[in-house]
Amino acid sequence: MSGQTAHDIRVADAVPDHWADKYTPLGVRPYLRLARIERPIGWWLLLLPCWWSAALAAIAGGAAYPNPWHLVLFLIGAIAMRGAGCTWNDILDRDIDLKVERTRQRPLASGQIRTRAAAAFLLGLGLIGFAVLVQFNGFTIVLGLISMLVVAIYPLMKRITWWPQAFLGLAFSWGALMGWAGAFGRLDLPPLLLYAGAIAWVIGYDTIYAHQDREDDELVGVKSTARLFGTRSREALIALYGAAAVLIGAAVVLAGGHAIALIGVAAFAGHLAWQIRRLDIADPALCLRLFKSNREAGLILFLALGLDAAVQALA
Repeated sequence: MSGQTAHDIRVADAVPDHWADKYTPLGVRPYLRLARIERPIGWWLLLLPCWWSAALAAIAGGAAYPNPWHLVLFLIGAIAMRGAGCTWNDILDRDIDLKVERTRQRPLASGQIRTRAAAAFLLGLGLIGFAVLVQFNGFTIVLGLISMLVVAIYPLMKRITWWPQAFLGLAFSWGALMGWAGAFGRLDLPPLLLYAGAIAWVIGYDTIYAHQDREDDELVGVKSTARLFGTRSREALIALYGAAAVLIGAAVVLAGGHAIALIGVAAFAGHLAWQIRRLDIADPALCLRLFKSNREAGLILFLALGLDAAVQALA
């Protein structure tokens, strides 16, 4: 393929009529698709634990709101590092992606981008992430660098374990540590509990997501919790989402959260319960909608934590 046709292949589950596919130069589009820029749900889900942690730190520190500069840095870092993670994942999975209907049109698998060019793009995104990271204190910088080990091994886990979603949880939940560390230069029990709860949340929502590819994954030998749980996925989600709500609630209590924060945890848990009730693992389109709805679940919790901090500071 060459010319416009080669650069205008749209990934099957991309957002239709996104600005990245309408207003950017043709040669740039494959790189934006490689970074999943047209699917913002990924960076939202990476960002939200960062914002939760920053809001939890505000409650614990008696501040009226999370540090605004930290929130902006986390936003930039989440977009850049989600793109870097997707690029790394696609470099490693380019042969597997060719065998899966939903992913065979990804830029590397379809030949729109060469591996060397993707590696250079990965380096550029990593440098943006590093530039964001060095704005924080030394403890947070080291903590952020450690997370790269988890990010590096995650794409390999689907080949060797039925629990690749757990490794995604370790990576995508790391922000639950970063917000607190950015505020205090250390870790305490509340962010550790928040991290554990976020991991359970990630395993749950990515299990729902993985049900879209369950049949293709079985054909190519890729493991996932969707395949592991199968028809018992609803029961597994009850346990995972229940653990997430309990652990996050404990983190809020230990950080000094009051009624508004706890109402937020309850609303977050209610949203997760709604997902479980609606789930139909035989409906890929529904699985994708439920997966994406976790942005709203996470924002509910963040707004509640932020409001709790404000009310306590003004009391």
